[in-house]
Amino acid sequence: MLRHSPIPSPSPLLSSLRKSIHWKPRHESNLSRPELHERISRLLILRRFDALENLNFHFSDNLVDSILVKLKLNPEACLNFFQLAAKQPNFTPSVKSYCKLVHILSRARMYDETRSYLNELASLCKNNYISFLVLDELVRVYKDFKFSPLVFDMILKVYAEKGMVKNALHVFDNMGKYGRKPSLRSCNSLLSNLVKRGESYSAVLVYDQMRRLDIVPDVFTCAIMINAYCKAGKVERAVEFVKEMEKLGFELNAISYNSLVDGYVSLGDIEGAKGVLKFMSEKGVMRNKVTFTLLIKGYCKQCKVEEAEKVLREMEKEDGVVVDEYAYGALIDGYCKVGKMGDAIRVRDEMLKVGLKMNLFVCNSLINGYCKNGQVHEGERLLMCMRKWDLKPDSYSYCTLVDGYCRDGLSSKAFNVCDQMLRKGIEPTVVTYNTLLKGLCRAGDYKDALRLWHLMLQRGVTPNEVGYCTLLDGLFKMGDFSRASILWDDILARGINKSIYAFNTMINGLCKMGEMDGAEETFKRMKELGCKPDGITYRTLSDGYCKVGNVEEAFKVKEKMEKEEIFPSIEMYNSLIVGLFTSKKISTLIDLLAEMDTRGLSPNVVTYGALIAGWCDQGRLDKAFSAYFEMIGKGFAPNVIICSKIVSSLYRLGRIDEANMLLQKMVDFDLVLDHRCLEDFQNTDIRKLDCWKIADTLDESAIKFSLPNNVVYNIAMAGLCKSGKVNDARRFFLGLSHGSFTPDNFTYCTLIHGFSAAGYVNEAFNLRDEMVKKGLVPNITTYNALLNGLCKSGYLDRARRLFDKLHLKGLIPNVVTYNILIDGYCKSGSPREALDLRGKMLKEGISPSIITYSSLINGFCKQGDVEEAMKLLNEMKASNVDQTIATFSKLVEGCVQHGDVKKMSKLHNMMHMACPSAGITSHKQTELSELSNTKEMLDSYTISEAAC
Repeated sequence: MLRHSPIPSPSPLLSSLRKSIHWKPRHESNLSRPELHERISRLLILRRFDALENLNFHFSDNLVDSILVKLKLNPEACLNFFQLAAKQPNFTPSVKSYCKLVHILSRARMYDETRSYLNELASLCKNNYISFLVLDELVRVYKDFKFSPLVFDMILKVYAEKGMVKNALHVFDNMGKYGRKPSLRSCNSLLSNLVKRGESYSAVLVYDQMRRLDIVPDVFTCAIMINAYCKAGKVERAVEFVKEMEKLGFELNAISYNSLVDGYVSLGDIEGAKGVLKFMSEKGVMRNKVTFTLLIKGYCKQCKVEEAEKVLREMEKEDGVVVDEYAYGALIDGYCKVGKMGDAIRVRDEMLKVGLKMNLFVCNSLINGYCKNGQVHEGERLLMCMRKWDLKPDSYSYCTLVDGYCRDGLSSKAFNVCDQMLRKGIEPTVVTYNTLLKGLCRAGDYKDALRLWHLMLQRGVTPNEVGYCTLLDGLFKMGDFSRASILWDDILARGINKSIYAFNTMINGLCKMGEMDGAEETFKRMKELGCKPDGITYRTLSDGYCKVGNVEEAFKVKEKMEKEEIFPSIEMYNSLIVGLFTSKKISTLIDLLAEMDTRGLSPNVVTYGALIAGWCDQGRLDKAFSAYFEMIGKGFAPNVIICSKIVSSLYRLGRIDEANMLLQKMVDFDLVLDHRCLEDFQNTDIRKLDCWKIADTLDESAIKFSLPNNVVYNIAMAGLCKSGKVNDARRFFLGLSHGSFTPDNFTYCTLIHGFSAAGYVNEAFNLRDEMVKKGLVPNITTYNALLNGLCKSGYLDRARRLFDKLHLKGLIPNVVTYNILIDGYCKSGSPREALDLRGKMLKEGISPSIITYSSLINGFCKQGDVEEAMKLLNEMKASNVDQTIATFSKLVEGCVQHGDVKKMSKLHNMMHMACPSAGITSHKQTELSELSNTKEMLDSYTISEAAC
C-alpha cells in the first residue's frame, strides 16, 4: 500500500530564484508606439475588451488608423476598437478612419454595419470639400487594401437615399475608374431621388449612361423613367419609352401607367389621360384608386368638377377599388377652387358618412375655398372646428386665413390670426410674412407693408425672392423710386441675380413710372448676369414704350423677341394695338391684325376692347361698332368696360338719346329717356340702328350687368349733365339712391359740375353739403367746379370768398383754380384783379398755363390795353408753357396788332374748348397751325371726358 508523503516546502533559495525570473508587464506609458499598437492589437484579438478599457493611453487619429490597418483582416476587432474610440468624450474618429472601417466591414460582408457607418460618413459631408475628400479617401484605401469596390456602390445608394444627389452623381460618374459598375438597385435609387427633386433632365442622362454601361433596367426603372419624362413635360417621349420597353418584353404595371396619366393631367390633356386608361384595359392592367384620383384631379384642374364627380361615381362601381379620402379630397378641393362651396360641403359630408375621417388637406381646401369666395369668417369657423376631428391647423391653414383677410382689406384681422398662430406655437414663416406683405400692398397700405418688412428682419426671418419682389412692386406703386432702387441693389447683392421674376418686377416698375431708359439698362444687365429674358420681359418693355407713346421702340422690342425665337403673345399684340391708336399710327394696325391671324392668334375680349376704345377715341364709331359686332359673332360677351366706352363716346359726340338707351339696357334701370325715342330708332338712320343692335346683344347678356355698377351709373350722370339735362341727372341720382347704389366722390363731382355749369349754383352747393354729410371729403376738383359755377353765374365776389377759404379746408389751389378766377375777372372787365391773381399763383410756385395767358390777353384786349396784352404775349412766348404755344402766339399776335377783339374772343373760346375752363387739356391735342379757320378749330377739339 502506497503511502503519500507530504510535499516538501520549497527551499528559500528556490523561492528567491522564482521571484527573480517572474515577468511583469511594463506600464503602457513606457512603451514605444509600435509596442503600444502591438499590445492593443493583441488584446483586441484575444477579445480582452475589459483589459483594453483599463489600458491607459490616449486616442488619436494616427492610433486608430494604425490599428485598423494592422487588423484589417479581423473585422470584429476593428469594429470593436472603432466603437471604443467613438465613445471617448474628447475624440471623434476622422473621415479617413471611417473610410478604412467601411472597406474592412464590406469585405467581411457585414453589410448592415457597413451601411450604418456609411450613413454616418455621409452625415459628415457638410460641404463639397468634405464630400470630395470622402470619395478620394475611399479610393486611396481601396487601392491600398486591394479590397472589393463594393463600397462605392453602397455609398452611391446611401447618398441617393439621403437626397445628396450631387454627391451621388459624382460617385456614379467615377465608379467606372475603379472597375465597379453601379448596381441596378443603386441606380434606381439615384433615378428616383433625382425625379423627386425635380431634376428629371439629370435622371434622363443617368439612364442613358446606365444603358451604355449595359445595366439592364427592370420594371421599377421603367416606372421611374416614365415619371421622369412626364415631370419634364415630355409626355410623348414617355409614351415612346413605354413602347420601347414593351418591345424589350417588359410588362409594365399600374404604377407606370399612372405616371403617364399624371403626365397628361399636368398638361391639361384629359383626352390623353383617358387614352391611357383605354390602353390599360386592353393590356389587362387593373385601374387602381390612384388612377381614378389622378383623373379626378385632371378634371378639377380644368374646372370641370361635374365630370370629376362622375369619375368618383365610376370609381365606386369599380371592382376591387375602394374610394379613399384622397379621392374625396381631390374632388372637394376642385369644388372649392371654383367657388362651389355647397357642393364641397356635400361631398365632405358624404365622405364622413361612409366612415372616412377628415384630414388636414380637406380642411385646408375648405378654408381656402371660403377665403377665395369672400367668406373668411366661415373659413375661420372651420379652423376652430378642426379640434373636434383631432386635427391641428398648420402654417398653411393660418396663412390661408391671413391671405383671405388681406384680400378683404381687413389687415388688422390678418394680424390677429398671426398672433393666434404664435399662441398655438406655430412660428410665422417667410410665407406668412409674404402673404401679409402681398395683402397690405394689394390694399394700398404700403407704409404698413414697410413696417412689416422691418419687423420681419428684426425677428430674424430672412426674406426670399417673393418677399423682395412684393415689396419692390409696392415701392414702385408708391412712386418711391429712390427706395425701390436701394432695395433693388440689395436684391442683387444678396445673390438674387438670376431670378427672372425679380428682373421682370423691376422692369415692370420702371416702365409703369415711364423710366424707359432705366428699364432698358436693367434689361441689359439682366442678360449680362446670365438671366435669360422671357416673353413677359419683352411684353413688359413693349407695353412700357406703348404707354409713353413710343410705339416704334415697342415694335423694335418685338423684333428682338422674335430673334430669340420667343413669339409674341396675344397680350403683347393687345398692348401694341393700344400703342398704335395712342400714336395715331392707324395704317400699321391692319398689318398687325393680319400678322396675328397668320400666327394663329385669335383676338380675345381684351383685343376687341382695345379696338373698340381706339376707334371710339378716333371718333370712328362705325368701326367701333363693327369691332363690337365681330366680337359678339365670335361668342364673346360684352363687358361693362367696353359698353361704358361706347356710351361715353356717344355722350361726347352728342348722341345723347342713343347713349341713354344703351345705358338703360346695361343697368336694367328705367332711365329718364323719352321712350318715344326707342320707337323712332327702328325707323331712323343707320347709326341709330347700330345702337339698337348693340342694345339687343345687351338683352342677351343682361346677366352681365344685373348688379349695380358705380362706373356705369357715373357715366350715365356725366352724359346727362354734359347734354344739359341736369334735372334728369338729378332724378336719376335720386332713383339710384333708393337702391344699393353708393355715390362716391366722382358721382358728386359730376353732378356739382353739371349743376354749376348750368347755372344752378345753389343746388350745386346743396350737393356739396349732402356729400359732406355722407362722410365724403370734397377735393380741390369739387371746389373748382363750384368756383366755375359761381363765376359763370356772375357771383365773382362769392367765388373770391370761397377761394380765400380753401386753405382753411386743407386744400391747395392748383392751376385750374387760378384759371377759373382769372377768366372770371377778365370776363367781368377786371383784368387787373386777374393779373394780381397771376402774381399770387407765381408766388405759390404754380406756373401759368396757356389758358392763363389766353384769359389775360383776351381780358386786356377787351379793355383796349394792347400794350399790356403784347407784354403778356411776349412773356408767354418766353415761358414755353405748351407745345402749341408758337402757333397760338402767332394767331393772338395777329388779332392784337389788328385790334380784332371779336376774333381774339373767339380764339380764346376755342382754347377753352380744347382746354376747358377747368384747365384740363384734352387728351387729343391738335396742332393749332391746322386750325386757323374758326369752324375747323371748333370741330377738331373734343371736351375731355373728365371735365369735372
